[in-house]
Amino acid sequence: MTQTMIDASVLREAVGLACRAPSLHNSQPWRWVSDGPVLHLFADPMRILLATDGSGREMLLSCGAVLDHLRVAMAAAGWDALIDRFPDRHDPEYLATVSFVPMPTVSEAQRGRADAILRRRTDRLPFTVPADWDRIEGRLRQVVIPHHVMSDVVLDHDRNKLAEASRLTETLRISDPTYEAELDWWTAPRASGDGVPASALVSASEAGRTDIARTFPSANSMDRRLDAGADQSKIIVLSTGHEDTRSDVLRCGEALSAILLECTLAGLASCTLTHMTELWQSRELIRALLGQAGAPQVLVRVGEAPWERPLPATPRRPLSETLRFDV
Repeated sequence: MTQTMIDASVLREAVGLACRAPSLHNSQPWRWVSDGPVLHLFADPMRILLATDGSGREMLLSCGAVLDHLRVAMAAAGWDALIDRFPDRHDPEYLATVSFVPMPTVSEAQRGRADAILRRRTDRLPFTVPADWDRIEGRLRQVVIPHHVMSDVVLDHDRNKLAEASRLTETLRISDPTYEAELDWWTAPRASGDGVPASALVSASEAGRTDIARTFPSANSMDRRLDAGADQSKIIVLSTGHEDTRSDVLRCGEALSAILLECTLAGLASCTLTHMTELWQSRELIRALLGQAGAPQVLVRVGEAPWERPLPATPRRPLSETLRFDV
């Protein structure tokens, strides 16, 4: 007999896996509600970073990533996710309803993609040039197509201009004490299961070899990956249509998830960059650099990470804080 109901344990495991999705400063601005076999995704406005993300764009990106992570996790468990985005136009926090239908089989590729969720890390260290980039770039372009998102790779000869835009963004932030205070708070030692731990940060020396990155407080005096030299990553820009709607941004977060997991499957390291899409000045610079009319939403550094001990996983909030069962 075909199974039509989902055990609560399956939902718990899938949501727990989905919540490994990346988010701004590991803020995890989402909450899930289970209503029988249906999951409801809500944004958590109490976890928005007002100084960094006053528009809530990055909160939507983060929630899009967790939504796609859930789809991947449930597929590995044998369930196809049917997603209804923004089901109630009167409730801006209500982002999606997810129902499920059983799948006849689960492929090794689907299991492998779910396994990649646990291996993915936000790696802020310098990268070397990704091997076999032409083939991988083609695959990355393919995985964003279902999300109706544009994917561009910054040309090598335009990298200096992008680095200048990154430095400009950081210069503009220097005069914003609320931004600096918010950044310090989310990178301070904590036991709450969120924020960016010292193990995920870089030293001043390591940061100096990465030209396109957010400036975080220095965590230590280490200097890892000396053989890598200056960062040689490829930079992917994900953009949406010029209207820049909330639906566009949510779908871009889903595309971001697909990109990051595909990179992990290819054995590449990745680092999500949002600091240059938080200010309109740098967004315009990126748009001009790409020569397109879309709205840049997020950048991703992609490259090879020389062999070393795997980076530790960043903490996550207890599932009891992010998932509620309504009987």
